[in-house]
Order: sequence, then C-alpha cells, then structure tokens
Amino acid sequence: MAHTFSGGIHPPETKITEGKPIEVLPLPKRVYIPLSQHTGKPAKPLVSKGDEVRLGQKIGEADGFISAPVHATISGKVVDVSPHPHPVLGSATAVVIEGDGEDEWAFDISSRDYTKLSAEEIVNLVREAGIVGLGGAAFPSHVKLSPPNEKPIEILILNGCECEPYLTCDHRVMIEFPDEVIKGGEIIARVVGARRKIIAIEDNKPDAIEILREKTDSFEVIPVKTKYPEGAEKQLIYALTRREVPSGGLPMDVGCLVHNVGTAFAIFQAVQFRKPLVERVVTVTGNNIKEPKNLLIRIGTPAIDAIDHCGGYLKPPVKIISGGPMMGIAQFTDRVPVVKGTSGILVPDPDEVLIPEPGPCLRCGRCVDVCPMGLHPCIIVDYVENLRFEEAEKLGILDCIECGCCSYTCPVRRRLVHNLKFGKAEIWQRKSS
Repeated sequence: MAHTFSGGIHPPETKITEGKPIEVLPLPKRVYIPLSQHTGKPAKPLVSKGDEVRLGQKIGEADGFISAPVHATISGKVVDVSPHPHPVLGSATAVVIEGDGEDEWAFDISSRDYTKLSAEEIVNLVREAGIVGLGGAAFPSHVKLSPPNEKPIEILILNGCECEPYLTCDHRVMIEFPDEVIKGGEIIARVVGARRKIIAIEDNKPDAIEILREKTDSFEVIPVKTKYPEGAEKQLIYALTRREVPSGGLPMDVGCLVHNVGTAFAIFQAVQFRKPLVERVVTVTGNNIKEPKNLLIRIGTPAIDAIDHCGGYLKPPVKIISGGPMMGIAQFTDRVPVVKGTSGILVPDPDEVLIPEPGPCLRCGRCVDVCPMGLHPCIIVDYVENLRFEEAEKLGILDCIECGCCSYTCPVRRRLVHNLKFGKAEIWQRKSS
C-alpha cells in the first residue's frame, strides 16, 4: 500500500518541464534583493547607495534568532535601498545592485573538509549562509537545526514530493545533484542526531527514486502516493510514520524533522564551500510561456528576465503567479524579483484564467472530504464571512495549511481558502495587539 494521508485531491499534474535539465540563466544586469525573504524579522541593511559589493558579500544582517542574512547575488554597485515589489509582501525594502559583469566572489568558496566540524559550527555556517527552507515557507534553516534538548529528533525526512502541479525544480535537483542532496541530508542528520533517515518522493518520479536508491544505503528512499498535498509537512510525517503532529504543534513534537531536498542541497553547499544562498532553481512554466524551462536563477532577478529567456509570452498575460497554481501568489507586475522561496513562475493561458462569481454553499461536504487537516471549511468560512472569528478559531481555522483543496473542489466556487487566510490573519493580528 502506498504511503499517504486522509483527504487531498488529484489535480492535473501538468509537469511539462520534468524532462528539461536545469539551465543557468545569464547574469542579470540589475538585481532587487529584498531584506525580507524568510519567516521572521527582516534583515537589517549593511550597505548604502554607492557602495561597491562583491558576489556573496553579506548586505543584510539577521535581526534576531528567527531571521536570516541576505547576500549580494552579483558583484557591482548599490544604486538604491528602498521599497520595491515583493512576491509575497507586495512591497518591501530591497537592496538594488547594478551589476559590473565581473561576478567576483567576496571570498574563497573552494572545497573544505567539514567532517570534523561540531554541530554548533555547522549550524553557524548554515545561519551565516542565509539558508532558509526552499519548499515555500522559507523558515530559517538554522532554527530547525537547533531543536530544544527536550525535543530530540529521531527521524529526518528529506521532502522530494513536489506535489504542487507544474513545478519540477525539486525533481531536477534530485536527478542532477543526488550526491549533494544526500550529503546535505547526512549533515542535517549528524547535527540533530536523527537515527532514521528518509527521502520521500511521490511515485510519479520513478527516475528520481531509482537514482537516489542507487546512490545511498543510509537513507530509506520511500515512494509516497501521488496526491496533493502529499508534500505538506504534517501530512508527509503521518504518511511515513503514522505520527500525528498535534494541533498547534511542530514536527519536533513527534520526534521528526522535515527539510526540502533543495534545502539539503543548499546546506551542503554552505558547509562544504561556505557558499551563501545566492541562487536557486526555479521552474518557469505555464501555457502562456513559449518554452518552459527549469532555470538556476540569482536571487533578486526580475521575473521578466527569466520569462524572456524562455521565449517570452505567447499572448499578453492576464495572470502571473509566483509559485504553483494551488498555493502560489498572483503578482501585479512581472518585475517582481525571484526570492529564496520562489519555486516557480507560472503564466497560464488567458483562457485558463477564470474568475467565476461564487454561489451559495450547497452543503455538499466536498470541502470536508478533501481537507487534509480534517476541518470543515464551509462552516468555518461562514463564521469568517460574518466576522465571528472566535467561533472560527474554535473550529480549528489556525490548523488550516492553506493548501487550496477546499476551493479546488467547491462546485459553486466559494472563495474558501481566501477567507480562511483572511480569518487566520485577523485572529493572529488580534492576538498580537
């Protein structure tokens, strides 16, 4: 029996770039590097307009434990430090660098022996490199590598599910850099003391499963059922271990730690080469892109640069999404930069973009059937729409993972996930005030 969880949906996979090797996007002429690219407090700027910077130089310092530094992703001159478009926040302070074309590193990134480093030294290298989760949440990786003593980690899971339709960046990383992914996973396991190590991959990626099984004996490479959202952290833990993360809890509460395979690759590069997170693999795709590709892109590169490299638009775009179709965020400009958490740039055909008028709830229960958290989205949203947030919280709205399954399956196209996000934000705002 395939490993899976209760609920979920089966949207068209549309993995049109799964067979396309990673290409390196040419250096951008200008980058817009936000100081907020992670969960937690934004980094504090270390440079000013007119400063010369080199590739990899720290230009923003982490502001506290749950924060992450940011680095120059090209060499050149700082021409601005001010608010600019941001794919998640709408607008945020960014360091703008005009490239000099030299691409000169600020320090030596040659290979080093890391086998004798202590766990504390490795965690510090990961922190200084600005590594965050590359699967979407962008949570600072050094924090996840530092669980409290009373929460020992027994199982490490490297997440290679990539259940979001269209996206194939993780798939290509596993195929093209399997040794680096495994070594990154070994580093993580050594730091947290995990005895059991798993690489989880949806069974629609048999090539990645085969390659990784050939490359490692220390990791269990376990196929999981192809279903959305199989790669969601809590759902994946349950599917593999039958351990259930409690409401409001974290994976460490059940002795587990989950890292994306791309994050493991980045951690390996940070520890082996002292290389900060200055680039990532992004899937540029959609039926309105002339030639969809998987690209290695410098952080801060405007999305339009990547789109142009893929031949541009087939038609004037109606919607541009940062991420995938289920959990991605629609953008108001194609000048928005690629950030650490950008897994995809999706441009659907204009005919695919439908904005139907929502109808009244039919009480059909489809949203309840597919909710991977076992919630009742239709009822919770009734409370949110009537601004009855206390009742919504009692029904578990804060456990919503915003996967979009409810909206996908709703026959009358109620804006369920939109209102769930709104309700959660309102509740958190009230708690913090």
